[in-house]
Amino acid sequence: MGRKPETKRFVSRKENLRQIRFIADYQFGKGAGKILFPNSVKFVISPKTGRVRQIVDQGLRIATIKPASGWLSLSIEGAKRLHKAFDFPRLRVVVMSEISEFIAKGKNVFAKHVVEADENIRAEDEVLVVDERDRLLATGKAVLGSIEMMDFERGMAVSVRAGIKKLES
Repeated sequence: MGRKPETKRFVSRKENLRQIRFIADYQFGKGAGKILFPNSVKFVISPKTGRVRQIVDQGLRIATIKPASGWLSLSIEGAKRLHKAFDFPRLRVVVMSEISEFIAKGKNVFAKHVVEADENIRAEDEVLVVDERDRLLATGKAVLGSIEMMDFERGMAVSVRAGIKKLES
C-alpha cells in the first residue's frame, strides 16, 4: 500500500503573508516581517506542494523559504531592508575593512577577519555582513556563534550566500 499523495491546500494570500511575517519576526526579531514583506509582495508557489517558496517585491526576490527547515534565506534586497531598519550591531557580523571588497564579491568570511558580531548570533543564523563603517557587504549563514567568531583565529565564520558586488557584475 502506497502513501496517499499529498493534497494541495489552497492558502489565501492574506494567510501566506501572515505566516511569512510571523516566521520573519521569529527569525530576525519583532517588526522584521513588515519590514521585509510589505503588502505589495508576491509569492512564488511550488507547483508540486502548493507552498510558498520565494517572496518577491517589485520584481526583486526578498527571501526564499528553505524547504528542509522552513526558515527564511535572505537575498541582498532582503538584507538591505533589514540593514536599513535595524540599528547596529543587530544581525551583523563586522569584518575588517581591508577585506570588504572580497566579501562584497561573495567570498566567505573567516573568523580571523571578524572585528565584531551581534552577541545574539548563533551558528546557522542568517546574518548581514558589514564593514567597520556598517556598510552592507553580503548576506549569508553563520557557521559559528558570535563568541566563537570573536575568539577563533581559524575557520569559516560566515558562509556567504550573496555579496553586493556579485549582483552588480
